[in-house]
Amino acid sequence: MVRLEDERDLETLRQVSILLDNENRRLIDKVRRLALENARLRGVTDSGQRELELIRELELARERVFRVEPQQPKQEEIPAERKAQRGHGPRPQQRLPVVEHRYELSPEQKKCNQCGRELREMKGQYQESERVTVVKLSYQLEHNLQQKYYCSCGENVVTADGPAQLIPGGRYSPEFAVEVAVAKYADHLPLERQVKMMAREGLEVDSQTLWDQLNALARHLEPTYEALGKRVLNSPVLNADESGWPLMGKKNKPAAGTVWALSSPEVAFYRMMPGKSSEEGQQVFGDYRGIAVVDGFKVYQVLARKGPNMRLAHCWAHVKRKFSEIAEQFPTACSEILELIGELYAVEKLVPVPFPGDEAAQKLRHRLRQERSKAILDRIWKWATVQQGLPRSDFGKAVRYLLEHWKGLTVFVEDPRVPLDNNAAERALRGPVVGRKNHYGSRSLRGTHVAALFYTLCETAKLAGVDPRSYLLAAVLVAIDKPGTVTFPESLASASTT
Repeated sequence: MVRLEDERDLETLRQVSILLDNENRRLIDKVRRLALENARLRGVTDSGQRELELIRELELARERVFRVEPQQPKQEEIPAERKAQRGHGPRPQQRLPVVEHRYELSPEQKKCNQCGRELREMKGQYQESERVTVVKLSYQLEHNLQQKYYCSCGENVVTADGPAQLIPGGRYSPEFAVEVAVAKYADHLPLERQVKMMAREGLEVDSQTLWDQLNALARHLEPTYEALGKRVLNSPVLNADESGWPLMGKKNKPAAGTVWALSSPEVAFYRMMPGKSSEEGQQVFGDYRGIAVVDGFKVYQVLARKGPNMRLAHCWAHVKRKFSEIAEQFPTACSEILELIGELYAVEKLVPVPFPGDEAAQKLRHRLRQERSKAILDRIWKWATVQQGLPRSDFGKAVRYLLEHWKGLTVFVEDPRVPLDNNAAERALRGPVVGRKNHYGSRSLRGTHVAALFYTLCETAKLAGVDPRSYLLAAVLVAIDKPGTVTFPESLASASTT
């Protein structure tokens, strides 16, 4: 919750309250959807009565906060405040299915230890408890029989359709391939490690077989991957970043490769390239027309000069980081600039919805930036231009970085869709970076493309609030049935609300 105790501007408070009300409505709708889904998974026949009562309490709370003429509720209607859970106590497990087990005394135990008579059952009386247990992941070999039919004319024989296959005549199901893909690209488990885990459950398989399934799965999902790439490059604003991605050669000597990440609020898209030159960057961005939020990497400046329709917005988090790292050596000056940058972030927090928000949120953000952020930027500029320090010192380099990137650092004031920093791109790179540490990059050029595809689909599903496993399985089943079909993750999210 944004702290607004010191805010005195009535128009700002009014717009913030409207945004909070809209956000509460959205969250209540989400709770309703999740409650109904939870009830369905648990097999509750009363449509999740307890969950629906909770939703009603949330709606009543919203009405008490936002109604124009608040009325005093009756004393018994005021719910008791619950303290926030602390420590490691039991957590509500709303997403787990509930299985009920009844425990009864054996005939030998149904004897009174006082008089010896038979104990009688207390109808409806139980001592209740719950525990979380585990059902092991298991594998099974399906034996499929596709019935054949014939006509008495002797001219026609028809065979019933069998299950969906990644590879015609293949032995492994789409569900199996999806499980392998999620384990590697969402949970960062190398294929060799998965082989050992599968062997413990009775499945004998090798890493080459697992790779074959990933490769086949990727070919079915190629149109969706390409469509997501076009979608992110059609965004008026995107975040971009890059990191190393080793490519193992025949002698297991890694070559320096690069994973490029382009992200928008809806898509996280990745391309694996042999390097990070401007030519390779050109292949990633193409003829992008819009604003790219980036760090100070020189290649982005080259791309912006080559493509006049691409504009750069630079990252305030990088500026802040440079001064934070040298704050101990230059405490006074660094504290001044860090405080000013903190004021920029404080203005952003006055818009209490996830970035970038709807039209109302963007309108409020634009007004606040014009009225408040501009004045803070003027103070930062004046501070930077009067600093005196050795040009080659860490402090001098930090000030020079700020001044050299000033044009890109001020783009956000004019466009409310531009974030203050490039943290979204850095978050998008976390998955590939963790995967790189676990399975050391890729062993072939085809492997880099497959990795980019699955990282794109898994991370994009997360942005949409969809389970990557469910998304990959739904997308590949549709693609097998109708080759070339594109599936976006929000289509699954919207389907679950109906």
